[in-house]
Amino acid sequence: MNLAHVHIVNNSRACARGDLAMARAWRLLCFHLHNDARTIAIVPELPDLAILADAFHAALSGRNLVAAEALGPLTVRGTPTELAGFSGQRLERFHRRGKFLWLEFDRDRIAINAMLTGRLQLAQTPAAKRPQKTLFVMRFGSRPDDTGPRTDAAEWTFDAGWIPKPEATPEVRYRDPTQMGKIYLLPHGMDRTVPGAGEDEMGPDADDPNLTLDVWRSRIRSHPGELKNLLRNQAFVAGIGNAYSDEILHAARLQPFRKRGSLAPEEVDELYAAMRSTLSSAIATLRERVPPTFETEVRDFLAVHNRGGQDCPRCGKRITQTEAGGFVTSYCRHCQR
Repeated sequence: MNLAHVHIVNNSRACARGDLAMARAWRLLCFHLHNDARTIAIVPELPDLAILADAFHAALSGRNLVAAEALGPLTVRGTPTELAGFSGQRLERFHRRGKFLWLEFDRDRIAINAMLTGRLQLAQTPAAKRPQKTLFVMRFGSRPDDTGPRTDAAEWTFDAGWIPKPEATPEVRYRDPTQMGKIYLLPHGMDRTVPGAGEDEMGPDADDPNLTLDVWRSRIRSHPGELKNLLRNQAFVAGIGNAYSDEILHAARLQPFRKRGSLAPEEVDELYAAMRSTLSSAIATLRERVPPTFETEVRDFLAVHNRGGQDCPRCGKRITQTEAGGFVTSYCRHCQR
């Protein structure tokens, strides 16, 4: 294993270096956003990550990790010894919580926060060409006892052609051009913080069945501010980002800059219904269009996000778009109230 560049933040000086590098990467990304109209910050959100979690669980659970490479000096939070300790462990579960992906092995865990530009590729074989800026690689062994679809896999993955054969040795490759994303090694008994992933930092997932309409009504009363910021607030509901907040508000016919306190009770309910339907519809679309190129984000089906100047698909009027800090907000000022 190539572990020479595994990086761990273990003191305040190292933290400062990591923060500075992240700030530089962010400035570079914003520069491209402002100077190249073709470059758009597509941040993985709940629908994108839900597809990855389902697919990678179906493809990899039950396999042992046989090798790992940490190629990005700012990406991995852990030590070479800790990473080496994952070898031979069986992957029990690959799942999503908020905007984080979690790999649960039979003893230890790994958390992935892709942030702005991190992407995951599922390679059928180690011989497949690695993408540029690949920063972390996990190679898995065969699954010789495989007798069919895993009983705990999502039904939509059953019999999918992209599922590696039982005898295959597939790889997961993490690439990130800006090195903003982070991978956290979490050996059993190690108390390493995963920023943003604490239960006190995340509300219920936006698609959590336990987030009922009654729970939604109760939670929204304690979260003030503009509606778009509210939806993006991970402490309110987890998993929604810039793009899908625009889509949800368009579906609910609500303007992004309205204050939560201005909502009538029926509008609170409409926002909940729009959130559920928008995310469910997006997930269904992505299941059809993303595999097997899981590293590619598909957004061309969205109704308003990043479509400033185009016709609103509902009323036909022109979509308004504003930009702040490298992020766009798109909405229809005619049919969103």
